[in-house]
Amino acid sequence: MRTEPAVKRAIAFVDGQNLFYAARQAFGYTFPNYDPPTLAAAVCTGKGWTVSQVWFYTGVPRREDKPFWSHFWRAKLAVMGNQRVHVFSRPLRYRNQTIVLPDGQPRTVLVGQEKGIDVRIALDIVRLARDDKYDVGLIFSQDQDLTEAAEEVRKIAATQDRWIKLASAFPQSPTSTNLRGADKTDWIPIDRQTYDGCIDPRDYRLKPRSFAPGEAGARGDNDGCASTLG
Repeated sequence: MRTEPAVKRAIAFVDGQNLFYAARQAFGYTFPNYDPPTLAAAVCTGKGWTVSQVWFYTGVPRREDKPFWSHFWRAKLAVMGNQRVHVFSRPLRYRNQTIVLPDGQPRTVLVGQEKGIDVRIALDIVRLARDDKYDVGLIFSQDQDLTEAAEEVRKIAATQDRWIKLASAFPQSPTSTNLRGADKTDWIPIDRQTYDGCIDPRDYRLKPRSFAPGEAGARGDNDGCASTLG
């Protein structure tokens, strides 16, 4: 019979773009202003879990594509590294996409796509569970592609006769349209008070004068850098 551990070691797996979009929709924030270690600690403390590690994942644009967001993410990731956060980043790939404006006119825009982020998160969730590195896997994402990883962790728990829990945490408010966490996990909505207590006090945004006039990205794009996840 699996014994629930008295002290539950938790590893937080943070999908940076997924978390940003959820916070933007729930609370109206226009850039990724969260502090991952603080947010992970807040959620775990509320559940009686002990944070042992924080893993963070995001796509990062190249400077020649999006200088504003390239600087933002590289500066933010550098600070996370100093906080002993395990950081995984991949260059964003860009392609032209046609959108229809409110007035009905089509417009072609450059869209950044993350490739391989969800796969890497899933692999790490399974690998670290197999290696007995955590009792609780706290996933800051609502990505349903992680369902298969959750199923694999259940199999690991059965094979190793261990107690393992997976939870999906995400910002939520009356303006949120996605009210579901990742399937096969416990869902933990994050309210505004909790989120606001975990905002990063550092601002990694460059001022417009840091760019040459007319340079792409001089004003930022207010989109956290990636428009399509996957």
